[in-house]
Amino acid sequence: MTPQKHINDSAIVEEIHFSDRRMRCYRNRPRGTDQLLREAVVRNGDGEAIIAQDVRLTYREFDQMVDKIASNLRVYGIDIGDRVAIIVSNRIEFIAVLMATIRIGAIAVPINVREQKPGIAYIINHSGATLLVFDNAARDRLPEDSDTSALVHRFAIAGNHETARPYQDLLAQPRSVPEIHEPDEEDTAIILYTSGTTGRPKGVMLTHLNICHSAMHYENCMALTSRDRSLLAVPASHVTGLIANLLTMIRCAGCSLILPQFSAETFLELAANERMTHTLIVPAMYNLCLLRADFDEYDLSAWRIGGYGGAPMPEATIAALAEKLPDLVLMNAYGSTEVTSPATIMPMGATSERPDSVGITVPCGDIRVVSADGKDAAPGDAGELWIAGPMVTPGYWQDADITAASMSNGYWKSGDLGSIDRQGYVQLHDRMKDMIIRGGYNIYSAELENVLSKHPTVIECAAVASPDPILGEKIHIFVHSKTDKTSAEDLRIFCAERLADYKVPDFITFQEDFLPRNANGKIMKNLLREHAMADSSKK
Repeated sequence: MTPQKHINDSAIVEEIHFSDRRMRCYRNRPRGTDQLLREAVVRNGDGEAIIAQDVRLTYREFDQMVDKIASNLRVYGIDIGDRVAIIVSNRIEFIAVLMATIRIGAIAVPINVREQKPGIAYIINHSGATLLVFDNAARDRLPEDSDTSALVHRFAIAGNHETARPYQDLLAQPRSVPEIHEPDEEDTAIILYTSGTTGRPKGVMLTHLNICHSAMHYENCMALTSRDRSLLAVPASHVTGLIANLLTMIRCAGCSLILPQFSAETFLELAANERMTHTLIVPAMYNLCLLRADFDEYDLSAWRIGGYGGAPMPEATIAALAEKLPDLVLMNAYGSTEVTSPATIMPMGATSERPDSVGITVPCGDIRVVSADGKDAAPGDAGELWIAGPMVTPGYWQDADITAASMSNGYWKSGDLGSIDRQGYVQLHDRMKDMIIRGGYNIYSAELENVLSKHPTVIECAAVASPDPILGEKIHIFVHSKTDKTSAEDLRIFCAERLADYKVPDFITFQEDFLPRNANGKIMKNLLREHAMADSSKK
């Protein structure tokens, strides 16, 4: 069979970037992130750009807001290459400050509002940010001024703060229109810090080349246009919310619907009232929506693209959505901060046939499957996924050693185990560090989680290794269930009917609440491993 492709190769040309990386690039593309917005104003100036609670802005109005903020950032001394930290929840001010920072050639440093005080201090100091904009969601976790001595200016959105200026000062009528900085494509536009579940977070440099290609990948693979209305339900400061929702919509001149915080009820209400056509959320959010008894009462007939990532989508969820929303096209996307969100996207209409896959490589991307001996694995065989292309970061801010260790001849070494079949479909097996080795057998935690997620009472689950003196490791599953009537034995029987005997969980722990997550919403398996290790010592 012929390998799958998203678009015709005639739209792509081979180029060299970042000194020596040969890659496929879109022939016709914006040369900077600010150009995405300027083009949207020309194409759809009177169209709605952003809707957030009671505020509605057209592209022309939003561009004028960005101009004001950009001019005032200049007044406060922000220049080309300076870093501006943004600790703002899902609201218009987040994207306005980010775009204004980029417009004058400075670098935006978004920080998740759930980050704790030590993490915030580290990111501000490591990035060298000289100006900070924050809202009430982060107010109580801001580091002391003495702990962030490089900061010169602080601006508070809503409320008074003794050492911060009011955000309204950034919206003051400027004396002049800011001079738009035309960047080099390889200049850094945004630094996104990884979640830092182990060790210090790393600052991933996202260039204009990276951002524009990722926005175009989403646009082309999902057939997005200025008529689309994308609902932002994940954190704006995360690569998915920032790239897949906000900046992709600006690229398309479509509308971003901003949800301050996810709940199934508010998501469905906003989706129905504003005629949402597109979103990209995690599978658990789809499940929470489907669990509502009043799901069928919401008019979701405009919803045509349902993107998802971060975890496998249970086949039962795919079937339920197909029954309730027959016109909805579900599309898996796999990526990371280092690849500016997507490395693969499921071809439209292929999800039901390939629910085990995360899609095919994005048009300008390249993925190798590298076996333990450093050679390319055969089709269908597992190995580490190495990813290249114009969407791949040039490296980590102020960390040449980690950059060198994570790259090989232009490929970023993902740390994910996967395979690619002869038709080009990528299957993700596990994180290399999450693989469980039980009695010499390699067990992919993702496979176990995918099987258990199909159980009708399981909302979410995670598999980790539990140390064992005889087998080396055993399997410990943590489960958040809809009911307390499901037993560990029920789940073991369910697994035994679907998996090899050595893959059946040894230990199962039920959690009353959702599993622990870091500031970016990823399950913190390091904490679960600690619990599993503590439990094993008692056995």
